[in-house]
Amino acid sequence: MSAKSFSEIPKAYDPAQVEDKWYKYWLDNEIFHSEIDETKKPYTIAIPPPNITGMLTMGHVLNNTLQDIFIRTKRMQGYNACWVPGTDHASIATETKVTKFLDDKGIKKYEIGRDAFLEYCQEWRKEYGGIIIQQLKKLGVSCDWRREVFTMDDQYYYEVIKAFVDLYKEGKIYRGYRMVNWDPANKSAISDEEVIYKTVNGKLWYFKYPVVGSDEYIVVATTRPETMLGDTGVAVNPNDDRYKHLIGKKVKLPIAEREIPIFADEYVDMEFGTGAVKVTPAHDVNDYNMGMRHKLEFINIFNDAATTNSNVPKWLRGQDRFEVRKKVIAKFEELGLMHKIEDYQNKVGYSERGNVPIEPYLSEQWFMKMSAEGGSASGGDDLVTPAINAVKSGRIRFYPKHWEKTYSHWMENIRDWCISRQLWWGHRIPVWYNKQTNEIYCDVNPPQDTENWTQDEDVLDTWASSWLWAHAIFRTEEERKYYYPTNTLVTAPDIIFFWVARMIMAGMHFRKDIPFSDVYFTSIIRDVQGRKMSKSLGNSPNPLVVIKDYGADALRFTVIYLAPLGQDVLFSTDKCELGRNFANKIWNAGRFLLMNLPDRQAGRENIQLDKSLLDKHKDFADEWIISRLNKTLIQFNKAMDEFEVNNTIKLVYSFIWNDYCDWYVEMIKNRLYGDNEEIKSAVLTRAISIFEDALKMLHPFMPFITEELWQLTNERKEGESISTSVFPKADEKMINESAEKEMDFVKDIITAIRNIRGEMNIAPSKKVNAMIKSSSVKYYQIEYIKKLAKVEDIKVDSNIQKPKASVSAVLSNCEIFIPLEGLIDLEVERQRMQKEITRLEGSLAGIEKKLSNEKFVANAAAEVVEKERAKQKDWQENIGKLKEILNNLN
Repeated sequence: MSAKSFSEIPKAYDPAQVEDKWYKYWLDNEIFHSEIDETKKPYTIAIPPPNITGMLTMGHVLNNTLQDIFIRTKRMQGYNACWVPGTDHASIATETKVTKFLDDKGIKKYEIGRDAFLEYCQEWRKEYGGIIIQQLKKLGVSCDWRREVFTMDDQYYYEVIKAFVDLYKEGKIYRGYRMVNWDPANKSAISDEEVIYKTVNGKLWYFKYPVVGSDEYIVVATTRPETMLGDTGVAVNPNDDRYKHLIGKKVKLPIAEREIPIFADEYVDMEFGTGAVKVTPAHDVNDYNMGMRHKLEFINIFNDAATTNSNVPKWLRGQDRFEVRKKVIAKFEELGLMHKIEDYQNKVGYSERGNVPIEPYLSEQWFMKMSAEGGSASGGDDLVTPAINAVKSGRIRFYPKHWEKTYSHWMENIRDWCISRQLWWGHRIPVWYNKQTNEIYCDVNPPQDTENWTQDEDVLDTWASSWLWAHAIFRTEEERKYYYPTNTLVTAPDIIFFWVARMIMAGMHFRKDIPFSDVYFTSIIRDVQGRKMSKSLGNSPNPLVVIKDYGADALRFTVIYLAPLGQDVLFSTDKCELGRNFANKIWNAGRFLLMNLPDRQAGRENIQLDKSLLDKHKDFADEWIISRLNKTLIQFNKAMDEFEVNNTIKLVYSFIWNDYCDWYVEMIKNRLYGDNEEIKSAVLTRAISIFEDALKMLHPFMPFITEELWQLTNERKEGESISTSVFPKADEKMINESAEKEMDFVKDIITAIRNIRGEMNIAPSKKVNAMIKSSSVKYYQIEYIKKLAKVEDIKVDSNIQKPKASVSAVLSNCEIFIPLEGLIDLEVERQRMQKEITRLEGSLAGIEKKLSNEKFVANAAAEVVEKERAKQKDWQENIGKLKEILNNLN
């Protein structure tokens, strides 16, 4: 990259002038591309593929920034870093979008048929499916875009179908009637993990069922009155004395007008409701189990859209379930069979995608066996046991660790996985049925005489394709042997069951190895009020707008800075000021250094860099910053190894902002502006070298500004990038505790004098005199103290007495006195201090009165009381400090 004239470097950093330029440069020079290289150790990440229906959210920003930090760090540390990107076809979400798109045009899905509908899906995907990928590029992610995978690509499609066929032939996939979660909006079965439970304030209706051959009624309670049309029994507990005489008798089911048995089952809770339970085996999971045990009739009363079918009386057929509910309630009241109605709060399962109450539904579906025969993951050739052991043994590590317990509990209680979906967009199940014989054919390729066979209409659950992601993304067996297992998975904890657990199962079964070594579970991003971000609340900022306003680096820095491992992130757009201010701080430091370099275009000689002088003309400030750099690098590596990314950025931030910019850059100015050219060259060469190392540490977090500055600090060849430069190595021998201790002492003196200046309202333009009572201050430290604390003259002596009208500060091994005469109007300052003491004492009295009120302390929110106590403590400390200063003035 050709060097820019330093005189052209803008005074303020402008991300818009930098970000697109460098992203194009990285792509043009294939900085992110990886191929097999046996001389390098691979480090691989498989991106959690976003849905093609998706748009960039703050969750994506956090997740992908973390992945980018890991991959960029490893790339610079010499690994063959490979980050494979891609997108997921998202069966339900995409089919819903395309169906709505067609509906708006007056085109009906079932009228045009499957093939035409799938063509529309492909067209929709071409137009909209890549939007999120382009948005991710704006964030600066360093994915290998030449490796981008789509879960419906030919090769990936083949892998999914082959996995189904293999498992079917192994006896691990079967078809059967089971109770499933039915989504009436999408007319498809969904998995347990796709059901969201919401607390609903509803009713509990008590119905009277007449006992056949007597005047008695048995009262049952229900939250779903419409399902009584499918009742085929009434269950009571065998130990319930109230009903023992009714066991074996029948009731006449109102409305349906059929007789159903009363039977005993230990499952029934005698304390709930009346202790008698209506049993609807086709529409409730627990009732299904009782129906199987007692050989009850299974009557399905719903169509796939949750409208009633021909198994209900004619006057109730073809109507929505909730409309039927109203009519059933009205009929019971009309018949005098409504016992009572109570308010009742319960949890109702909703379809995650359809956002409607799911219907437990008896349906023929395809299932994958999760555990060995007998229903427990106790060993044998099952899918679950190896996946449990992979985590228990520590081969796969979770961060935070507590997710291991959640994972194990779910895996040890897992049920067979319903993998079929009644959709068209997706991986169609590779099963064909013979039209004459009903013989089943299952293979990757269709039967030769296709006219005699009909293919299964269903597609696979989206997760039954993405569970292969960790290995199916690689193009050849050679690549799989090199890049697999991948290293790190970064994902949200809400898909630990959907995806993480199933990928582990797939890896252990198909590759006989773990799919990844480490799983980093991201935080949940919330607004400042602690609410989860959502479109409905309007509290979810558009990341692209944030990038436009603050820059991608500022956004990346801010989300990581606010995201401790395992804790939620409280985010608001204005917090990106943190990142923007940091970028400006780095820019200003870099600009200062660069402006001291020779600029041939501007005809300016300035200071020549000379690497042979790198270790010459050092003073304690140089020894200190080199020690701090190496200590920061050691802490950086340790924190990254432990996946404490939030701590890592805080280490880098502290080194750059505090150590380098606030102190070191200020301390070298005297020497840079001196007369000795060799010293000037040594100081600037060293300062830029350390700055380059700092940029490299920061690069994985803030790639754009670091690339821009790194390119400017030296002449770079075309194709060179900080992304592929060598990450600085820590050298423990360069840690100098003595220099750090000395520097801390000098910083404390300078800070104390600055604080006195601020407290006493001494104008920045005025220099002060200082008297330091100490035997520890060295002569070469005095010039730094003078320069950085704006001191005219310093007197150092271990026997100094405090002068009149002076302010003091006491440090661990010295005392500082600043004489005030001639600097300020002492009388005016005394009056100001007294006035402030009086004001604070009044405020303090008000708080103390409030806190002495037992009623306030008992009734107020804990955080309010804590806030008042913090105020009390602060004001007490401030009053004490002001009184001490006033005493000094007197």
